[in-house]
Amino acid sequence: MPDTEDTVIAAVILDSAIDKSLDYRVPKELAALAIPGMRVKVPVRNALRAGTILALKSTSDVPHVHLLAEVLSEKPLVSADLFQLARWMATYYCCSLRKVLKSILPPSVRGTMKHKEQLFIQSNTSGNELISLCETLRLSNPLQAQVLDVVLKHPKGILLSSLLEKTEKRKSPIDTLIKKKILGCQKVQIDRSPLEHLEYFPTKPKRLNQEQAEALNAIKASLDEGRYETRLIFGVTGSGKTEIYLQAIEHTLSLQKGVILLVPEIALTSQTIERLRSRFQEKIALLHHRLSEGERHDAWHQIRNGTASIVIGARSAILSPVPNLGLIIVDEEQESAYKQSDEAPAYHARDVAVMRGKFCNATVLLGSATPSFETYTNALKKKYALSTLKLRADHAQLPTIRIIDMQQECDHAKGFTLFSDALLSGIKQRISLGEQTILFLNRRGYHTSQMCQSCAHVIECPHCDVSLTFHLNDNVLACHLCDYRLMPPPKSCPKCKAESTLKFKGAGTEMVERALHAIFPEVRTLRLDADTTRHKGSHEMLFKQFKAGKADVLIGTQMIAKGLHFPSVTLVGVLNTDGHLQIPDFRASEHVFQLITQVSGRAGRGALAGEVIIQTRMPDHPVIGLAAQQNFEAFYAQEIAMREMFHYPPFTHLIKITFSGAHEKATLAEAHTFRNALIQRLPPSYEILPAVPSGHAKIKGQYRFQLLIKGEKIGKLLSVLEEERARFVLNRKLRLSIDVDPLSTFF
Repeated sequence: MPDTEDTVIAAVILDSAIDKSLDYRVPKELAALAIPGMRVKVPVRNALRAGTILALKSTSDVPHVHLLAEVLSEKPLVSADLFQLARWMATYYCCSLRKVLKSILPPSVRGTMKHKEQLFIQSNTSGNELISLCETLRLSNPLQAQVLDVVLKHPKGILLSSLLEKTEKRKSPIDTLIKKKILGCQKVQIDRSPLEHLEYFPTKPKRLNQEQAEALNAIKASLDEGRYETRLIFGVTGSGKTEIYLQAIEHTLSLQKGVILLVPEIALTSQTIERLRSRFQEKIALLHHRLSEGERHDAWHQIRNGTASIVIGARSAILSPVPNLGLIIVDEEQESAYKQSDEAPAYHARDVAVMRGKFCNATVLLGSATPSFETYTNALKKKYALSTLKLRADHAQLPTIRIIDMQQECDHAKGFTLFSDALLSGIKQRISLGEQTILFLNRRGYHTSQMCQSCAHVIECPHCDVSLTFHLNDNVLACHLCDYRLMPPPKSCPKCKAESTLKFKGAGTEMVERALHAIFPEVRTLRLDADTTRHKGSHEMLFKQFKAGKADVLIGTQMIAKGLHFPSVTLVGVLNTDGHLQIPDFRASEHVFQLITQVSGRAGRGALAGEVIIQTRMPDHPVIGLAAQQNFEAFYAQEIAMREMFHYPPFTHLIKITFSGAHEKATLAEAHTFRNALIQRLPPSYEILPAVPSGHAKIKGQYRFQLLIKGEKIGKLLSVLEEERARFVLNRKLRLSIDVDPLSTFF
């Protein structure tokens, strides 16, 4: 395109279909509005498509450039630092910039959704005049007098919808009073935040012990200097990491800077919100997938406008448009929930947080009692600063931990038993004392499978490579991957046709609850798993009930294992973690250690002493023994040697490439072809493992094969992988996905 002095070309990333940016000439009347980050409409194949301006330039390589049609937003929706982060994510996670921007701009922001508005009614006269008028109208027009009675009780005004509710939904007298200019009516913007009307008792900062104070002072120093620093707060469970976060947030707000606080589970948000709202008057924005589109829309714009200084949320909150970002906190940084694996970009929120902090000169805090090996290694190498908290806050003591051999318990019971004698005795004692118990089992449902006693056939999902789980309340066999349901469960074996040979196997949280009620009829229980928390607000309701003492025992899966603070819990029972140790994955031991340590940390967090009972058929397993001792350093030293020997992270980078398709042989053949192409391009220092079935070899009717690549230098690997994927002609019926730094080599 020829150069002209006034030509402005906008490079636009479309929301759909095309991954690369397209050039459009900016009309003179839109020149002042068309700047990077603005939402626009542009012509594509005789239709207008929405997109985002990536950059402005004076020339284009395209001979004929179409005109940009329309500017949609009043201000840029993507800031310069978020563009910088988006480019890094696209490169590092082998993903198009278009898909990264779709993660940064949620659908409610990209679309045409507006702020919610309602009519607001106010009096146009003084209170005394309104009282006098009301008395005059009481006989002549009682309906108008009724309206004024309500308005008098709301001197600051009232929403029309509320006024109608209080006046038997009669609008005519309201319209008459507005027409007479006795009342005024105007449109107001309504905040759809679920936090808007919640109230909490204010609290004051707690006095810190020496370890906490030293960590906080180091954090304040980096905040005051406005320099980037990533710091690991490595503290035992109950060591007061949250109080450090709160006081660091307070200091950040005093510097007029914004804060992002990430939590791994929605279950933790209600407790975190309570602590923040009781401490700070500043506006807090909440971001997670359970919000409605309207709630997310309002929260996003409050963050972007600077109205909300504090953002709390799950992994996607790290991409929120916080202006003048000063502090990023990733609580329980080791949690797998921070990793997005089901769609591109397959990013890890912790690693994105570190890079965003670097781009914004912000302080990044990574908190954990059981840090990931990557994070702890970076701290030991002084790539990250390290603050260690070895003592529990408020002089609380770590719980005593007992390991129970369940093989002996089953032998003694002459059959299968869910509970050891020690655990039942402990629960009974806590009930009598008015204390609380948490029981952890990372399996939901009643039975984990149904098997034929005659031919050993297990009832599986027809669409997935997984057995169906029996749910007693619904009398259904359900797939936990695709939600396929078989109701009622079969009476005869579908394979050998034998009748009355099908038996249920395995135990889930539903069975634990029923069994506990059979043993202790008076026990009050709450169950927290994916089945009981399907509805919005269910997490908060269950936690509030348990915290208020309305249950003796909380039974749950991994969502109860970390971060929760219940002072009355003095007993934690870990019913079974043996299955996780059998998974052929290099992180299996790390995950089990983290899980046991975290759930054990829920006991004895108040003035009362805590006890943990770990039930296992492998009482001598070193991982279980070290978790019982809460000895992370010893576990790390043992496990890191194995990682180095077999060239696994943190000594190398891993990339997992997954091929999925409806035809098994065609999918595997495509994986072999792609692997051979990579072998030709990459030097021998990179190890490219053969294509093998994934841990779940079939999900939703799609066969899945994966190949792993190991390499110390990630840059070369990423560039070759991106080039090869661009050249590779993939069968349209197949899907290729790339997961950089996967959390599992099995699933």
